Amino acid sequence: MDNQPLTEPLYYILLSLLTPNYGYGIMENISTLTNGRIKMGAGTLYGAINILRDKEYIILYKEEKEPRKRKEYLITIKGREALEKEIIRLEELVENGRRIIKND
Repeated sequence: MDNQPLTEPLYYILLSLLTPNYGYGIMENISTLTNGRIKMGAGTLYGAINILRDKEYIILYKEEKEPRKRKEYLITIKGREALEKEIIRLEELVENGRRIIKND
């Protein structure tokens, strides 16, 4: 398994794909989750989707061609494992930071 930490965009995309979702829905969900702090553009999103598909963290869930082309994606078991591992890593970062600041 890939041991690299997830970038913030990849992390939020995986969170957004715990249920099937499409591009615009992912962008809206990320904006909502971050209280508008992250406004992901389409180019960034689709580049990240390609990375996540290459890593087999997400799959194409459904593709609609009419009335307009729309693809829905879904997290895989491998992607969920990476997401859970990242949450543990982030919790450790926060716990260490709080502990050190508290003792400073």
